Amino acid sequence: MHNRMKVTLLVLLAALIATPMAFSQGQAAAADDAYEVVTVVKITGIPWFNRLEEGVVQAKKDLGLNAYQIGPADADPAQQVKMVEDLISKDVDAICITPNDATALEPVFKKAREQGILILTHESPDQAGKDVDIELIDNVDFAKRSWDMLVEGMGTSGKYAIFVGGLTVPLHNVWADEGIKYAQETYPDLELVTSRIPCGEDQELAKQKTLELLKTYPDLKGIVGFGSLGPPGAAQALKEKGLAGKVTVVGTVIPGHAAPYLKEGSLTKGILWDPKDAGYALNWVAKYMLEGGSIADLKEVPGIGAVTVDGDVIKVDAMVDITKENVDSFGF
Repeated sequence: MHNRMKVTLLVLLAALIATPMAFSQGQAAAADDAYEVVTVVKITGIPWFNRLEEGVVQAKKDLGLNAYQIGPADADPAQQVKMVEDLISKDVDAICITPNDATALEPVFKKAREQGILILTHESPDQAGKDVDIELIDNVDFAKRSWDMLVEGMGTSGKYAIFVGGLTVPLHNVWADEGIKYAQETYPDLELVTSRIPCGEDQELAKQKTLELLKTYPDLKGIVGFGSLGPPGAAQALKEKGLAGKVTVVGTVIPGHAAPYLKEGSLTKGILWDPKDAGYALNWVAKYMLEGGSIADLKEVPGIGAVTVDGDVIKVDAMVDITKENVDSFGF
């Protein structure tokens, strides 16, 4: 083989070898350049936040983010705080979080923002130390609708109880506050039998609390539950006691999880938005802001819908009733 031909073949071979290497290096650089956006949920492994994670995964795919979700094994504010501290140490670009305790997170939010990390909250519109909060509903309307559903089931008078995920969970307690105020004005003959009960993130605990309520208040007529495991836990207790359909249970649920209880009548109605939309919206807005977008100019989150902006709170109207008739139509 002539020397010139040998040289040409060697050059071609070197180019072929170098090309995939260069391409791989380019891909790695592109991955390194992606914004790191971490979603921190209240508790990992339950249906609500599993569904929210689907939105995070979709945002990663659609938006080219280094996006992922983490959360504590139980609804422990201290664990959330520690996770945010770890993310500050990693110097991530943005933290999207559904707080277990708004007050406990304030010091680490301050530290994160001082380091240039963006803080986006969900279900915590009055959160101090955030950059922006994203809500898939109007919280006052959501609370009012929850009490209207309760009354549709139990009537305008009688004894009822309220479940929340925890006494420090921001939005659950906003809904409870607004619902109680609405009931005092609109349904004055409703009687709240005890202080709100923190059990909405644990189905077995919600079941046990319902059994205790039924023993203490045998004439109990209704339960409104916030935290997606609260209403199913109450429904389990009613079924066990043969009271399905005799006590009204309404509140936030995941359709696929609530379907059996709705169909048998132990759960009266559910209400929610799609947590997947929340996961996607948080990450979309994070990227929008990291790229310099102004919240004041925001009109829409693609794929989610039109938004209204009230100060540092973004709202999307995505509230929906869940009934035995429509529960199988949601796909999650």
